[in-house]
Amino acid sequence: MSDMDLSPRSDPNDPSRAGTAKRKRNVMPLILLGLVLVAGGVIVTQFLTSAVDYFCNVDEVGNRDGCDEERRIRLQGTVEAGSIDKSVAGVTAFTMSFNGEEIGVSYDGIPGGIFQECIPVVVHGEIIDGVLEGDRVEVKHSDEYVAVNDENVVEAEEYAEDQCPQTADA
Repeated sequence: MSDMDLSPRSDPNDPSRAGTAKRKRNVMPLILLGLVLVAGGVIVTQFLTSAVDYFCNVDEVGNRDGCDEERRIRLQGTVEAGSIDKSVAGVTAFTMSFNGEEIGVSYDGIPGGIFQECIPVVVHGEIIDGVLEGDRVEVKHSDEYVAVNDENVVEAEEYAEDQCPQTADA
């Protein structure tokens, strides 16, 4: 009479058949979302870390809140006359001072622009064993230095003129 198949089908609620293909499809978006969140966290952390670099003058290290040796800072000072040493390949060492205080600087690279002695600079980095290990140098006459440190430029120029009057206008 009828050619209908009346054999029982497997039970859709059978735990051994619990939709494995469906689970695999749902895991990939979660993994992707997790990776995006981790990458976003890293980017935000890097931004916030660089945004909280305290600006200090050399004479404020250890004397002002935020200007401690154990934290990342932006340190302003004047490059001391005769202190620039480029004898180690790829490293520029020099001494910078402000209001009678000095600190040694080791910069991994060669500062660009008009970097020279007797001009104000801002060095970004950390003080390790009494030496500022810098990873960025801003020279007074660069647009970036003036834009970021506008209110401090006058004081730094006056100090540089007192220290090196013959080269301060260079």
